[in-house]
Amino acid sequence: MSYSAQNIRNICLLGHSGVGKTMLVESMLNLTGATDRLGKTADGNTVCDYDPEEIKRQISISTALAPVEFKDCKINVLDTPGNFDFNGDVLAALQVADAAVIVLPAKGDISVGAERAYKEIKARNLPCLIYVSKTDEDNGDFNAVVEKLKEKIGTSVTPLVIPKFEGEKVAGVIDVVAKKAYTMNKNKTVAEDVPADAADLVEESYAALMENVAETSEELMEKFFDGEEFTAEEIASGLRAGVKEGSLIPVFCGSAFSGLGTEAVLNAVIDLVPDPTQGIPAAGVDADGEAVEVAVADGDPVAFVFKTVSDQYGKYSYIKVLAGPFASDAAVVNSRTGDSEKLGRLYMMRGKKATEVKSLVTGDIGAIAKMDKVKTNDTLSAKGIALNPIPFAEPVFSKAIAPKTRGQEDKIGTGLNRLNEEDPSFSVTNNAETHQMVVAGAGDIQIDVLVSKLKSRFSVEAVLDTPRVAYREKIRKTVSKQGKFKKQTGGSGQYGDVWVRFEPCDQEEMVFEEEVFGGSVPRNYFPAVEKGLREACVHGVLAGYPVVNLKAVLYDGSYHPVDSSEIAFKTAAQLAYKAALPEASPVLMEPVGELKVTVPDSYMGDVMGDLNKRRGRVMGMDPTKDGDQIITAEVPMAEMTSYAIELRAMTQSRGSFTFHFVRYEDCPPAAQQKAIDEAKALQEE
Repeated sequence: MSYSAQNIRNICLLGHSGVGKTMLVESMLNLTGATDRLGKTADGNTVCDYDPEEIKRQISISTALAPVEFKDCKINVLDTPGNFDFNGDVLAALQVADAAVIVLPAKGDISVGAERAYKEIKARNLPCLIYVSKTDEDNGDFNAVVEKLKEKIGTSVTPLVIPKFEGEKVAGVIDVVAKKAYTMNKNKTVAEDVPADAADLVEESYAALMENVAETSEELMEKFFDGEEFTAEEIASGLRAGVKEGSLIPVFCGSAFSGLGTEAVLNAVIDLVPDPTQGIPAAGVDADGEAVEVAVADGDPVAFVFKTVSDQYGKYSYIKVLAGPFASDAAVVNSRTGDSEKLGRLYMMRGKKATEVKSLVTGDIGAIAKMDKVKTNDTLSAKGIALNPIPFAEPVFSKAIAPKTRGQEDKIGTGLNRLNEEDPSFSVTNNAETHQMVVAGAGDIQIDVLVSKLKSRFSVEAVLDTPRVAYREKIRKTVSKQGKFKKQTGGSGQYGDVWVRFEPCDQEEMVFEEEVFGGSVPRNYFPAVEKGLREACVHGVLAGYPVVNLKAVLYDGSYHPVDSSEIAFKTAAQLAYKAALPEASPVLMEPVGELKVTVPDSYMGDVMGDLNKRRGRVMGMDPTKDGDQIITAEVPMAEMTSYAIELRAMTQSRGSFTFHFVRYEDCPPAAQQKAIDEAKALQEE
């Protein structure tokens, strides 16, 4: 069935891991007849969690698309991961969604995942619904959750659906607007009258809702104060306006396992959520670099690539069509490369199942197959428009990665590059100084998943290690030493003799000068001396790290008219270096970076205390618009290897940070000795 943009809804499900997002999608698909059975996360047979890693771990690790067809509308549901290590996929889904549904369970406090989801939604001014899951489980308390939500968010939180009780058990749900109760019978929703014992609560909830509806327009406000009842059309209009503006956040409840309340959510998405043409225009630049906004409307084709999936069957580029329609074989320009691309086959994706379609209409979400040159964040358009990329967070957790079996380094590199196409939120670098391949992501679970995928998909086993810190060495006093290389026993001899003065300087790279008088060292050997010293500077005398801030002055020496050579003088210079530096008061220098930690006020003490333990220097604190604090500090890089994990534990995942290298500083004695011992242990391996 084909749909117009007005009959399409694009929503993403957000929330903490394990709250029931994937099961809600299962319930939607099963209720609408898209599936003939209800899959379960524990059984590994859900539509959205189809990746082997997801089945094994029983968590979502990437966003999955599941279109739901209901009441002549197509709802593109984006099921996002709840684990914070995979927040990149959440940001990608938010980039193309027109509304969000926050899912949280009916027991416990408001999860960190729900808090973070609301922050992301608020930052984008996206319409928001809230679904309280697992309402029928023991110890569930829907009313308590609503009260906590009102404390966190405000009075804009308003239940549209509340639980219906039989004794202590939840037996159904009640629609506050329609004042009807609903139960489930063999996967069908059955309407009933509101029980007498719930009538007062329904009226109370209805009154609170009408107050929020009244605030959506002056006309409704006047009518409310005059004590007049709103018509059904006015209520519907007020609810739509409130949801779109963000002044109203409707709350629903239910159970995905029984299907209770699922239909109410589907109805709300269709009735209250804006269609793609009513969403916020996408910002970007045109072919001339001028700022443009692209609203969803028919016209010259424009689509944004928000996700890439590669499997054994090929590569799929997931797109949202902002202007269209998009048809197979159409010619478009890739904004990143500037090349013209011919579109491959188009598909409607439901989990891993791909159904070929002739075209994707404006506002729809689907996939293009086998577009090898297309990457996530690319814009495909007729006129070379480039939409703003997904704002992936900087990777903050690093691990050195190497093959278990020698000689498979290229295989690991190829595998990681392929996986990086699917998940651009992690990075891979080859550190020339430490001779390590370093993979950096959001946390340890993300890195662990990458290692598992390397084994299962690319048949290469990898081992992880702590990345080595790239220290430097320098000297603190001036020393002069002779370097003499003499080899004159039979055959052609070798002779080189230099006196070199080594002294500290401000320039990072070694400075070479000569003060030779009287031709004691011929000028043609100066380059050899310099080359020998530069090669020697690569390895310091303390722990083998590069030497910086060094000035070397050649001031004297001698030569042999027959036996002297460039190699001899080069060797002599290196002997002078080895003799001088241990006496020049060498010291290790460590890299220091600027750390910016964003945390709620309540965790300030813990974070500050932890920074002191890490030899950090706090430079300042600034409040954010959200009421958090940004702590700016300078911290040695050696103390930051596990900070991502430890900050998460300290702040219950509420803290975040960025860390960038600033400069090198002298290492304190204890830290210096530790680094030297580690370097020696590494050399002995």
